[in-house]
Amino acid sequence: MAVLLLTVLAFAAFGQLYGQRFRNFFSYDDNEFPADTEFVFARWQYGRGRNGGWWHDYPDAEEHINQVMKEATGIHVDRASYRIVPMSSKDIFKYPFGYISEPGMMWLTDEEVKNFREFVDRGGFVMIDDFDGPRQFSVMRQNLERVFPDRDMFRMTDNHPILNTYYKIDSLYVESPYNVGADAVFYGINNEQGNLAVIICFNNDVGDFWELIDQPVYAVRPSAEALKLGINFVMYAMTH
Repeated sequence: MAVLLLTVLAFAAFGQLYGQRFRNFFSYDDNEFPADTEFVFARWQYGRGRNGGWWHDYPDAEEHINQVMKEATGIHVDRASYRIVPMSSKDIFKYPFGYISEPGMMWLTDEEVKNFREFVDRGGFVMIDDFDGPRQFSVMRQNLERVFPDRDMFRMTDNHPILNTYYKIDSLYVESPYNVGADAVFYGINNEQGNLAVIICFNNDVGDFWELIDQPVYAVRPSAEALKLGINFVMYAMTH
């Protein structure tokens, strides 16, 4: 009886932890952000409902990067300045910064492809994050080749101006928060003006550092670098 009770308690504890970690998979409430905010972190929802991993790290990642941005920069932004936006909706054009999580699970519809391309052509900036391995890279590439059949994806280097947009960062590298069996790499796609329009965080999960920055989970240095890179991405998006 005692063994059974301990087993039940262990599963209950696991269920509570799992529910907290992935609570937004089962239900999420899109928030209302302040009307006077200068920046909105738009998380793009692809596919139908909760299919795929577009919701990973939501909403803690948004709240934490916004809070740090509010305290560290002159951007008028609130912790709650974020929004879930379906890629099939014209609402994506309201917010010039878009975030895609788990593109290795993403299969874009024709409408989503059309909106993605139009978003970039209008001057928008997209951050793609949280995926690893050859299979997921292949899925991501297939989707982006549909969006940008006329644009090359390139590996980014340490001399890219995005590293000096706000913080001066020596290297375009943040180690993955967990072991993916390969080095983290950043790729990019430019817009018609030659400015970076899509940044791709491969073999990495920058948003996971943001999500757990207030918990003793990851080392301080990569966590801080991930926050600085995120702020640089936003600053670049707002100024290019």
